[in-house]
Amino acid sequence: MASRKSFILAFFIALAFSSMTVSVAARHLLQLPTLPPLPSIPNLPQPTLPTLPTTQPSLPKPTLPPLPSIPTIPTIPTVPKVTFPPLPSMPSIPTIPTIPSIPFLSPPPATSP
Repeated sequence: MASRKSFILAFFIALAFSSMTVSVAARHLLQLPTLPPLPSIPNLPQPTLPTLPTTQPSLPKPTLPPLPSIPTIPTIPTVPKVTFPPLPSMPSIPTIPTIPSIPFLSPPPATSP
């Protein structure tokens, strides 16, 4: 519902911008004579910047509390190895018999009168 209202609003705005008065005003702006040159910007005085300190003040060294000890991880029991029975051998694929070739019969020689 809201998207339909916004579409209708956008349609009316586009319709308003495409009216005849707007296009005439745009053409009038394009056909204006050239404008006089703008005045130049005067040179402003350069401000002086304060000098920065060359050395940094020394800060106190922070002391960190000692790190807590890491708890020990229990050992994982070993899992017995699993042995699988050997796989059965694959049966051989039967061979496809070859199709005998059909002899090519040539047409009788042409006789010319």
